[in-house]
Amino acid sequence: MSDEEWAFVAPYLTLLPLDANQRQYDLREVFNALRYLVRGGIPWRMMPNDLPPWYTVYQQTQRWLAAGSFEAIVHDLRVMLRLAVGRNAEPSATIFDSKTLQSTPESGARAGWDGAKRRKGSKVHMAVDTLGHLLAMHSTPANEQDRAQVEELASAVQQVTDDNIEIAFVDQGYTGDDAAEAAQEQGITLHVVKLPETKRGFVLLPRRWVVERSFGWLARFRRLARDYERLATTLVGLHYVAFVCLLLHRAEPLIANGS
Repeated sequence: MSDEEWAFVAPYLTLLPLDANQRQYDLREVFNALRYLVRGGIPWRMMPNDLPPWYTVYQQTQRWLAAGSFEAIVHDLRVMLRLAVGRNAEPSATIFDSKTLQSTPESGARAGWDGAKRRKGSKVHMAVDTLGHLLAMHSTPANEQDRAQVEELASAVQQVTDDNIEIAFVDQGYTGDDAAEAAQEQGITLHVVKLPETKRGFVLLPRRWVVERSFGWLARFRRLARDYERLATTLVGLHYVAFVCLLLHRAEPLIANGS
């Protein structure tokens, strides 16, 4: 992490003064350790010796998650990147989708069976803008239906965009009157993008490919390959950490130029 990047994120992560008496480890090193864990996929207790102890990193991470620090960073970076490419600060369209993560002994107590994927685990339900940047996310057991999550996702994206979203593009897992009505209650029109009946091989579907690309970006972070977390809030929080890493890298020229 460059000095410019750290200068950008430090105000979001500094919950106590940097010179607080109870602080034993440099906050920048704690954040670097968290980034290392999410990117490399290591267990908490296998933190390298040249980084702060795992329990220090874990406890500080939980404080950041409780304070919504990573959500705030992602939101501001998203606005910055949208303005840089000539878009409005807040999007008017979003794309919903979900991904099932295989459970592990740590997460098995809250796992469910996804009959379509034939996998036991958790689902992460994600909403992104048309650039693929994260707007909202939450987690459920894998047996929960996608259409049942429309209300929560729609409410969340309206909250972070000041009720600016007008349309949500989704796949056929979100069909049904209940899903459409739940979106409409939040002022959003649900548009189901269907597969062509004559499909042969790979077909690039309008709009829907954007969220699939976002899931592809997250695949680079090995900690997110499976659900290794005991708490669903930690699972979602580490996805936000991954997006902080992605967006921070893209915004580095803007940050360096003071844009």
